[in-house]
Amino acid sequence: MKIALLGYGRMGKTIEEIAEQRGHEVVLKVSDDIDNHELDGSKIDVAIDFSIPKAAFKNITTCFKHNIPVVSGTTGWLDNYEKARKICKEEDSAFIYASNFSLGVNVFFELNKKLAGMMQGLEDYKVDIEEIHHTQKLDAPSGTAITLAQQIIEENSKLKGWQLDDADEDEIPIYAKREENVPGTHTVTYDSPIDSIEIKHTAKSRQGFALGAVVAAEYLKGKQGIFTMKDVLSELFNN
Repeated sequence: MKIALLGYGRMGKTIEEIAEQRGHEVVLKVSDDIDNHELDGSKIDVAIDFSIPKAAFKNITTCFKHNIPVVSGTTGWLDNYEKARKICKEEDSAFIYASNFSLGVNVFFELNKKLAGMMQGLEDYKVDIEEIHHTQKLDAPSGTAITLAQQIIEENSKLKGWQLDDADEDEIPIYAKREENVPGTHTVTYDSPIDSIEIKHTAKSRQGFALGAVVAAEYLKGKQGIFTMKDVLSELFNN
């Protein structure tokens, strides 16, 4: 598989390493404006985007217009997500966006939904989310924390939204911390006067994120349409 990397920071370099280990070739590395690079859909099977929020939408949609499917893990640009989906469909391209490509985190997402459904009738429990990341992370809260919150809200009709730090009774508080050399830790806690229930995912390195992105790219190659990591996991579990 021939891969274009959109964003060649630490994550991009880790993705390159994983991709080459799995027998793929990185044929394009974009660390600046995508317009400065020649895109040829006949020479690129999939683009993997881990760029910056202000560049993501342009990077992604430019690839669609050049018949290049995109796997994107960039967060902080989702105000334009529906526009990107629309362009993907118009160009008959393919797209997977995930707030977190770690295979372990995507199992964690499934656990979070299941637990939220079990807890929604237990009114004594109040839920909150904590996320901890490295100091270079530009957005807060993390896309993963937002996904966790949205999943819980979908399962609980009494919750109307989430807020960073201070939240109303019908909102989920998300606490974002930034510490040196933390790839990503997410904790969902249900607390009551008598006990607490907690689920937690701790990333030990960027390797898990990179591996999941490459596995998603392998899944997306040759497809048309809009997919999720749940689709990727379903294929993995069925094999």
